[in-house]
Amino acid sequence: MLRLEKLVKRYPTGDEALRGIDLEVPAGQVMALIGPSGAGKSTLIRCINRLVEPSSGRVLLGQEELTSLGAGALRRARRRMGMIFQEYALVERLSVMENVLSGQLGYVGFWKSWLRRFPQSAIDEAFRLLERVGLDTMVDKRADELSGGQRQRVGIARALIQDPEILLVDEPTASLDPKTSRQIMRLICELCEERGLAAIINIHDVALAQMFVQRVVGLQLGKIVYDGPPDGLSAEALTEIYGEEDWSATIRKVEDEETEPPADEDTTSPLPDRERLAGIT
Repeated sequence: MLRLEKLVKRYPTGDEALRGIDLEVPAGQVMALIGPSGAGKSTLIRCINRLVEPSSGRVLLGQEELTSLGAGALRRARRRMGMIFQEYALVERLSVMENVLSGQLGYVGFWKSWLRRFPQSAIDEAFRLLERVGLDTMVDKRADELSGGQRQRVGIARALIQDPEILLVDEPTASLDPKTSRQIMRLICELCEERGLAAIINIHDVALAQMFVQRVVGLQLGKIVYDGPPDGLSAEALTEIYGEEDWSATIRKVEDEETEPPADEDTTSPLPDRERLAGIT
C-alpha cells in the first residue's frame, strides 16, 4: 500500500503546489488523478518517488518511509516504483531492447548498464515484456524510428522490468491519438491486473479515465476535492474540480468498442536472434 500523509510542496516563491495531501492507494488498485493544469498532479507523482522533494509530510510504501531515506536507500526504494513518462524519456539512439533493459539500472549499476552487461535473466524478461506489449518484432529498432504509441509501450516495458509494486504514470496519452490512447490505457490496466500492481495515472482525459480506472481523485489548487468511483463524476463534481462548464458530454458513458490488436504500427520485421542479442551482455 502507498500512503501519503499531510504531503506539502512549497516553492521558494511561497506558492504551494500541494497542500496537505492525505491519500491511500491499496495494492492492485488503478487510480486516475485528474484536475486542471497547475492543480499539482505531476508534482504529486514526482513527490512520491522524490524526483521532486516534498516540503513536509510523509510518503510510505508499505512500511518504508520514502521521505526519510538517504540517497543510497532511495535508489534501492525506487526499484519498487515504476515511472512512465509523458514524453517517453527514451534514449533515441538506442534500440528498443536496450531502452527496456535500462530499467535494470537500479539492479546492475551504472557502469554495467553503460557497458550493456545485463544478466541473461533480465534479457529473457525483456523479451517476455516486449512480446506482451506487442513489440517483440521491434527489439532492434532504434527508439527514434518508433511511433508515439510504440514509444509509450517501450516505456511501459522498461518500467515493468524493474518488477515494481506501483506504477507512477504521468500523462501517458497526452501526445497520442484517441485510438492509441485507448490501447495504451487498456494495456496499462491489464498489466496492473495481471501483476497485482497499484497505479496512479495522471490524466487530463476524464472520459478515458472513466472507461478504464477503478477510482478517480480530483485535485484543485493542490487539494483533493473529489475521491470516488468514476461514475460518481457528476456535473457538480467536475465543476468543483475544473470550474463552471457544460459537462453533459463529458459525463456521458462512452462505449469502448476497440477490438484491434495492441500494436499500432506495422510489425512485419523479422524476429531477432536471441543468441546474437544476448551478446550485449
